[in-house]
Amino acid sequence: MTHISGFERSQLLLLPEAIDDYVGGCNPVRFIDAFVDGLDLKAVGFERVEAKATGRPGYAPADLLKLYIYGYLNRVRSSRRLEAECHRNIEVIWLLRSLKPDFKTIADFRSANRAAFKKVFREFVILCRRLDLFGRELLAVDGTRIKAVNNKDRNFTTGSLQKFIAAADKKLEDYLKRLDAGDAEDRATTGSRVKNLAEKIEALNKKRGEYAAHLAALEKSGESQVSLTDPDSRAMAAYTKVGVGYNIQIAVDAKHKMIVEQAVSNDVLDMGLLQRTAEPAREILDVEKIDVVADKGYFRTEDIASCEEAGLTPYVPRPQRGPAVNNGFFRKDEFRYDAARNAYVCPAGQELTPIREGKLRDLKKVDYGNAQACRACALRPRCTKDVRSVSRLENEDALDRMAARLKARPEVLDRRRETVEHPFGAIKQWMNQGAFLMRGLEKVRAEFSLTALAYNLRRALNILGMEGLMAAVAA
Repeated sequence: MTHISGFERSQLLLLPEAIDDYVGGCNPVRFIDAFVDGLDLKAVGFERVEAKATGRPGYAPADLLKLYIYGYLNRVRSSRRLEAECHRNIEVIWLLRSLKPDFKTIADFRSANRAAFKKVFREFVILCRRLDLFGRELLAVDGTRIKAVNNKDRNFTTGSLQKFIAAADKKLEDYLKRLDAGDAEDRATTGSRVKNLAEKIEALNKKRGEYAAHLAALEKSGESQVSLTDPDSRAMAAYTKVGVGYNIQIAVDAKHKMIVEQAVSNDVLDMGLLQRTAEPAREILDVEKIDVVADKGYFRTEDIASCEEAGLTPYVPRPQRGPAVNNGFFRKDEFRYDAARNAYVCPAGQELTPIREGKLRDLKKVDYGNAQACRACALRPRCTKDVRSVSRLENEDALDRMAARLKARPEVLDRRRETVEHPFGAIKQWMNQGAFLMRGLEKVRAEFSLTALAYNLRRALNILGMEGLMAAVAA
């Protein structure tokens, strides 16, 4: 027996006469083609939708948009790789009708139209809403960090710059002392040792000057850090395992784990981003009220209150933090607030009444205490070292309502995890997006809009199939 043999490369073959015969009816490129053709690209915000009367003809924005959607759907994000696909990939050749734009044209299109890609993403979300792919009952909000085109060695904080400058000054002082000591020795010789020290001093002075300039720029701008390669990127918190990058926020509908809203920022923490992410999602889903669940990193009193005002019903667990928790004392949630009496009841059953007022983050804060009861309390070693006080912000009743909701529905936190971790897992593992290719916040936003669109498109294809999606765009 022999092995299976292929055709001779010089053998003539009878191939289909039309390129359309190479692309099956269930191929996703047919939906990409129909979806983009159905968009009003001028209204979405793409440039050069209408060809100019004079000058060299350019590529139609629709063709380049189709190329990018196809690329992100198939894990090809680089403009150079997309150029290569135009020459060798039969699906791309069909999609672009044998057009072969060069990599610079492809890259410039993404850069010049960066604001339009999020609108394309939203157009697809609206299509999915019409297809009833969203439950419109529960949104899960979460964030992740994706690496920027900026090495952590080229990111500086105010503290690190001050430390670098202090270290440079100390080293300069040491070099100058050695220079003085070596002067006498080198007078009788060639002076090479003095020359080497002088070169080191000059280089160190130059580096110190750069650090000082960065520090002055930070103090002038009011920012806490500066990145040299990608100025908009920021050093993320240590636990995120991303040195310098961007904070990606998504709101995911629980029915099919599809992304409703996505945003990219350079905020280091998620705190304060819940309402900013969930409210646009509620508006896109066209509902008056919707439940929103997030992890404890989003817990912020004023943000929770803002969510309720915006038609969002938040479910965010309260983090256990503060000096009392650090010292092993009773937590604040073990003190029960009595709204009728405007007082707290401590674990020992004593009443804590208002003792002083102040401000915290522009919010009115009231401290409650009972010094007399504390001094005679048998539970005092478990509660405080001196006199215990509990603070309450002006809109903390929203936290009480949320705590009651979580107590009645604890399973919603598990549902959050299984809902929102799916998109991030797919984006980072299946789509292989562990880092951005572009620099600058607006360009990175455009890049992630394409990523989120490709994720939703893949989910819709898996749920409805090509027939369902093609019927939707044909309607």
